[in-house]
Amino acid sequence: MRTDKVWQDPNLANSFLTGVRGGVPFAAQQINIALQVMDKACPQPEHVADLGCGDGILAHAVLNCYPQAQITALDFSEQMLERARQRLQQFSGQVTFVQGDLYEPNWCQGLGPFDAIISGYCIHHLPDERKRILYREIYQLLKTGGCFLNIEHVSSSSPWVEKLFNDLMIDSLYQWHQTQEEKLSREEVASRFVNRQDKMANILAPVEVQCEWLRSIGFQQVDCYFKVFELAVFGGVK
Repeated sequence: MRTDKVWQDPNLANSFLTGVRGGVPFAAQQINIALQVMDKACPQPEHVADLGCGDGILAHAVLNCYPQAQITALDFSEQMLERARQRLQQFSGQVTFVQGDLYEPNWCQGLGPFDAIISGYCIHHLPDERKRILYREIYQLLKTGGCFLNIEHVSSSSPWVEKLFNDLMIDSLYQWHQTQEEKLSREEVASRFVNRQDKMANILAPVEVQCEWLRSIGFQQVDCYFKVFELAVFGGVK
């Protein structure tokens, strides 16, 4: 039974965008690291895909760095795609919006080839076998020399490390909420984080295992380029 479809709920999507996303620790650093790796692999990308684009934050960062790029922004949530259209309206002639489901093998029909494929906090909602298949599909969509970069939520190596991650997230969310109109207490932030509706949709895998999957497919230069507890940036080059 699929659990990721909770993200098609407009209320959940809005709750994440307004109450969580801004408080994710090291978010800017993760994007900057991904862009640095992309620039090394393909300095002038012309065609970039953003899988699970959400409100378009990654696509926006790519277009700011590469004003000539064309972006394919894909998500299965119409609510998220609408938010992406709003964020990216200044680049309206350079973005193609696609409502597609990465769970299904036909998501990539008619797409590509791409110089780079990026994804942010999306693929961890898929079962592990589907993740592996998706990585193969991504490999096929890339041009030779193109790169895949995944900014992702990965599993902890132990419950002790998981607690470190949870404390980091709660502290970061609490600090962020102090800058918002709704100034929650740390206890309220912790309760919302621990009992969040989307938690059931997480199917986390170790970053080391996922890097091995990429190597077995044929990706080169595979590495985890950034990691803090359960937050990681990893990928490779075709």
